[in-house]
Amino acid sequence: MNPLLAFGQIIVSLALIAAILLQARGTGLSGTFGGDSAVYRSRRGVERRLWQFTILLLVLFVVFSLVSFVFAPRVG
Repeated sequence: MNPLLAFGQIIVSLALIAAILLQARGTGLSGTFGGDSAVYRSRRGVERRLWQFTILLLVLFVVFSLVSFVFAPRVG
């Protein structure tokens, strides 16, 4: 595996973890049993940009993974 690809994938994965942890709370089990109905509200401002940034990081992570798979050394 190319060390540059591995380093990029690690950086993107850490950023993706941070972006997911920064997402809004309140959509857990309490929402399932009639709690806060935060699922149906729209995202605005910073929350919307964070959501878009999370999707971008997810796409980058998948691209890094696929490129790493394609350029992996063949065994056999």
